[in-house]
Amino acid sequence: MYKETSTSTPADGEEIHRVAVYAASSRQLAEEYTEAAAQLGRVLARAGMSIVYGGGGTGLMGAMADAALEHGAQVHGVVPEFLLQLECAHQGLTRMDIVDDMRERKHRMLSRADALVTLPGGCGTYEELFEALTLKRLGQWTGPIVLVNTRGFYDRLIDFLEHSVTERFMADEHTRMWSVVSEPVAVPDALNDAYAWSSNAIEFANL
Repeated sequence: MYKETSTSTPADGEEIHRVAVYAASSRQLAEEYTEAAAQLGRVLARAGMSIVYGGGGTGLMGAMADAALEHGAQVHGVVPEFLLQLECAHQGLTRMDIVDDMRERKHRMLSRADALVTLPGGCGTYEELFEALTLKRLGQWTGPIVLVNTRGFYDRLIDFLEHSVTERFMADEHTRMWSVVSEPVAVPDALNDAYAWSSNAIEFANL
């Protein structure tokens, strides 16, 4: 385990090689969520994609990482030092970076990724997702964003985002920033079929 300071940002239109996965570390979830997380790990590995995620060894984080590693994926964890015990940092990853705080964790994960997949989660997952959506709206990060809607988990969030469009806090075009799948098996196609986003998005960030 070590710290690193260099980062890179994927260019517009780049092929998807590495996917950031946002996921929860809770151990008290319905088995269906855990199974979907493991399936996502297998699906991404079989698609030849590497993964960067929060580095945890429990909950959806651990299930996804274990399955991806078992199927040959390169899995890169990023965890703040103060969370090493709480999230039980995974001990078998391809690489683990220890960073100073949550902001650095989020920046490093997203800046290293060509795309983002979000599994169900709590307030930490929401915060990560909304930061990525905000950066995409401003053209600062342009990769595909896919929500895995296990058990209809994100139905209310999607309704809320669409309500923001209806009330003109967001534009109709902004609904193209994300896509939703019911099953992890649909993630590779959703990533490849995502609407091409550009850094010029800042031109219509305001309504």
